[in-house]
Amino acid sequence: MSNSTYTVIFYLFAALTVGSAAFVVLTRNVIYSAFSLLFTFFGVAALYVFLSADFLAVTQVVVYVGGILVLLLFGVMFTNSIMIPGQKSEVSNLFFGALLLLGVTGGMLYTFSASPGWKISGKTLQGSIVELVGFETMSHYALPFEMVSILLLAALIGAAFLARFDNKGNS
Repeated sequence: MSNSTYTVIFYLFAALTVGSAAFVVLTRNVIYSAFSLLFTFFGVAALYVFLSADFLAVTQVVVYVGGILVLLLFGVMFTNSIMIPGQKSEVSNLFFGALLLLGVTGGMLYTFSASPGWKISGKTLQGSIVELVGFETMSHYALPFEMVSILLLAALIGAAFLARFDNKGNS
């Protein structure tokens, strides 16, 4: 494919991502917002593919689409008040949100225009980035990796402790 074809496809995915993200924020129906988040996550994963960040793209799909979005959809679907006809969420603080959007966009545009440019390293990777991430995780960063796993285990035990049904107060 030609370079212009890649550019057109990139802009299509960028428009899909921005449009679905705007729909997530601006819609009043919570179920439509949750399903629109699916397109936002897939659009971000597609942009990662175009940036040659295959590990981040796969992680985006597995973690966010496969985990967080499914959990969010179960939470939305199992909430009884969501299924009441006519129940809509309130979109509030629209003025302050638009003001914050303009401020962040202006700051980003200023940063991009004031930066001297990207510095490209002359070093090229040999093999897949997934292989490199796995090697670095299991060799140089094994201790921090195990510390994070212990922290996540402690958080899981704490969440199970807080969510358990307490029989002492109900008898």
